[in-house]
Amino acid sequence: MAESKHLCDCQQQVDEVKCLKRLDVVIKEYREKPGALIPVLQIAQGLFGYLPEVALKRISLGLDKSYSEVAGVVGFYSFFSTVPRGRNLIRVCLGTACYVRGGKQVLEAIKKHLGIDVGQTTPDKLFSLEVARCFGACGLAPAITVNDDVHQRVKSAKVHEIINSYRKVPKGKAARQKRVKS
Repeated sequence: MAESKHLCDCQQQVDEVKCLKRLDVVIKEYREKPGALIPVLQIAQGLFGYLPEVALKRISLGLDKSYSEVAGVVGFYSFFSTVPRGRNLIRVCLGTACYVRGGKQVLEAIKKHLGIDVGQTTPDKLFSLEVARCFGACGLAPAITVNDDVHQRVKSAKVHEIINSYRKVPKGKAARQKRVKS
């Protein structure tokens, strides 16, 4: 992923102007670099928490790319989101191995525990839920990720423990502080 030195906490659209100024600096830094679009999009998503239309337009103009090219890249890669996400992004693998070994039941348990459906964010903005087709961890099925943390051999009855370990800890630190064995 792109360097984190550019990232700021601009979520909630409170500091959209601040984020746009930071984005302008990033665009200027990457403008002449080949293959700049994806790293700039990654940084922009880090700044805003998602990719609002105003940022996509700014990137399009700043990198001298058509808006349709920028929007096409965003639409192609599941990593990018044009809607705000929760602080913790949960992805459930529904590839063949994970599905056969209980991935669908794990997804249902997470949906029930959080009270949201796929593509939604909890009202407290702590969790967003998505599905993926394959993590490439078939031997660990069923697998889920929470942010960058992979949880293996997840059981439906244990999803509450995984989710709750992320409730009180800043993004990405739960699994490192208290490894949840699924």
